[in-house]
Formats: sequence, C-alpha cells, structure tokens
Amino acid sequence: MNSQPESSAITMTTLTTPLDVQTECRAHFPSLQSGFIFADNGGGSQCLKDVADRIYDYLLNSNVQFGAGYSVSIVSTKRGTVDPQKAAAVLFNAASPEEISFGGSSTILIENLAHAMEPLVNEGDEFIVSFADHETNVGPWVRLASHGKAILVPWQPRPVSPNDNPYNVALSMDDLKDLITSKTRLVAFTACSNILGAWTHPKEIAALVRKVGAEKGAKKIEICVDCVGYAPHRRIDVRDWDVEYAFFSYYKFYGPHIGVLYTRKSSLDNSLTSLAHYFLKDHEKLEPGGPGYEVTYGTTGVLPYLLSLAGNSGLEGKSDGELLDVAYQRIAAHEEELMKPIFDFLLSEEAKKAGVRIVGPESGKVEVRAPTISFVVVGPDGKTKRLQSKDVVAKVHSQPGIGIRYGYHYSHRLLARPDLGDDPADGVIRVSLLHYNTTEEVQKIVDILNGIIVSPN
Repeated sequence: MNSQPESSAITMTTLTTPLDVQTECRAHFPSLQSGFIFADNGGGSQCLKDVADRIYDYLLNSNVQFGAGYSVSIVSTKRGTVDPQKAAAVLFNAASPEEISFGGSSTILIENLAHAMEPLVNEGDEFIVSFADHETNVGPWVRLASHGKAILVPWQPRPVSPNDNPYNVALSMDDLKDLITSKTRLVAFTACSNILGAWTHPKEIAALVRKVGAEKGAKKIEICVDCVGYAPHRRIDVRDWDVEYAFFSYYKFYGPHIGVLYTRKSSLDNSLTSLAHYFLKDHEKLEPGGPGYEVTYGTTGVLPYLLSLAGNSGLEGKSDGELLDVAYQRIAAHEEELMKPIFDFLLSEEAKKAGVRIVGPESGKVEVRAPTISFVVVGPDGKTKRLQSKDVVAKVHSQPGIGIRYGYHYSHRLLARPDLGDDPADGVIRVSLLHYNTTEEVQKIVDILNGIIVSPN
C-alpha cells in the first residue's frame, strides 16, 4: 500500500476571482489567436509576446559584451545576467540570485550538475533515482554511477490498484524509506511526472529523506527535484521544501528554449567542482561558456505575467511571493474546470468498456494532479492495446486545428516496464493542458476522442 502524505500541492480553500482566460491569459500569447488548440503543452508551452519582444529588443539594442564600463555594456550586463537571476530566484523562492544557473536546456544543466559533482563522490555512495521521471533527472545519475564509484538505486513506481487498473502507478513513500541507507548520497525525483501527472510532494519527501537518513547514519544527502512539469501549474518553494537542487524549463513555462537550475549556496560551495574557466566566480561554475544572453533576458518576461494573474483587487503592498500564491490559486481553480470534461469521459463506463485506462491517478482533482493526462486503450485482457496510441492521435490530428501527442515523452524507463506495455515508442496518448486552454477546447478534444474510441462510425 502506498504511503502518500495527506497534504496537497495546493488546497482550494481561499476564494479567488476566476481567471478571465481570454483577456488575462490568451491575449498575451499571439499564437493562441489562430484558434489552434494547443494540447501538447507538456512538450512545450506557447511563448508570451513580452518574452519575444525582450529577446528582439536585447539583440537590436544591447547586444554587446558584458562587464565593460560603457553605457550599453552596463545595460547588457544587467539584462543578460542580473535581471534573469533575480526573476528566477523569485520563481524558485531562492535565498539569493547567485543560486541560479542558466543553460541551453534542463537536460544539459543536470548533465553539468552530475559532472561537477562526480569528482567529490565517494566510493560506494548511493544515488536513489525515481524511474517515474523524464530522462533529464535520470540519465545523468545513471551515467555517473556507471563510471564505477557510485551505486544507482532505482525508485520504481508501484501499481496503486493492480486488479482494476494496472496503469495507475505511483511512487511510494514506504518504498523510498526502505531504499535509504547510510550510504545514500543523493535522492532525485520529479515534483510532477510528465506521464503520470501526479504531485509527489517534495517537502514531505525531503523531510522523510532527512529523518531516515539521519537515523541510518548517512553523512550527507542532497536532493534534486525536477520541476519542469510542476512550474507551470504550482509555485515552487525550494526553501520550504528544503532541497539542494531544483530545475525547470522556461520553454514549458511560457518562455524561450532555455533551462534554469537552483543550487543551494552551501552545495554550490562544497559539493561541486567548477566546469567554468578557473578564474571565474563560484556562482558561474555550472555555466561553462555562458547561456545565450538574449534568451536569458527574454525569460524576465515570465514573472511579470504570472504576477499579473493575481489580479488587481485588494493586493496592494503584497510581496511577489504572496502575489504568486494568489496567481497559482487562480490557475489551479481554472485547471480543475479544464480537467472535468476529460475525466468525465475517461472515467465513464462507456470509455472503460472501450478499454480506456488512465496512466497515473484516476482523478481530476487539483489536490491530486496537474492537467497532464495520459491514457491507453486496451483490449479484453486489460493489458494488450486494442488501439495503438499513434493511431488514436493520428485520427485526432485528421481533424484540423488540434495538437496532442503520443509516445514515451522522454520517460522511456517508465514506459519500458513490461507491466506498462511492451512498446514505449507507442507509449501513451497524452493531453496536456495549461491555464490558457479553455473548457470549450477540452470539450472538442473529448468529443473527437469519444468518436474514435467509444463510438466510431
């Protein structure tokens, strides 16, 4: 039996004004004006106009080398490094902007993190790694362990209701507790799986890791949390969670294609070697060569947009953190409305008889999951696919103006498990929504899926 904490990523107890999705949200995304239904947001969100405008402005008006004393270079330095670090620090709730590093993607950032950590890893150190994750937070630790000093300890999700729906799997706190030993050095997991869609509760996991690690005599345990599938939906709080490393991708968070990593100052100082030029400052040690600075400046357009979603009523004098709390409450309330029509369909008796099985929690409640929704269509044995995922998605795409996706979505190790199918390339059908989607869009997707799966012509 899974031992999951009772607390949730957000509790809908505070009354908030519903989002005006058209004026407060969609008006800021030019691509949404086409009417195309973007429902592959787990692979990448649409980009804010303000983000694109900032990239354009940087390249045309401040595209010079950093660190010089002339006026344009001073502006360029502030735009390309200072402002992006400050904005990202707010989004992580980091203690200092110096705890922020940028890289071409989250994948390269965690590859760099593992590479910087490796010289200080001791023989026999154990790395507990969730296999419910995107490969970004798995592969680097697998490769580090394969070099011979560290030992990889997989944390596998287990079936929640194997007799009813074997595809409903989740990470178990009880399993994690049993994996921790005196040799545990790192625990890596996701805050929200890009396949399962479930919250994992980083604060509770971190508390368990610290407690059990101390009881078993572990000398040093650090925690690395993948927030890529979490950041667009809920507020990150690395200090409240008590984690050393966390990261997300701005291109899945309304911005340009770049990743950002939080590293606790004590870990930056004591757990990592530098990958940068030897004469550069410690806070640059995870940015060899530096990021594309026009792109980092573009990321500064994301925070003002999120703050604007708090609304204008009665919020004078509130901190950025308080405004983000309100904004995310409003986002969550709208996401629950988005999930209702699709879960009404997926959990209907008709869909179940047609072989629909949700991959992950069978709930559309915001306390349980994000609107990242995966499912398969199986035959009478409950395991073998009656309809291939790629065929279902192809039929959806035969209708103009809609984008969803099938496959393993870079969570190959999860979907390569025999109990979750024998063809990870075909993987799952995934509908991944964001707050700028509308209930009308979701209903259109549902109607098409119903016609393909339940009531084909």
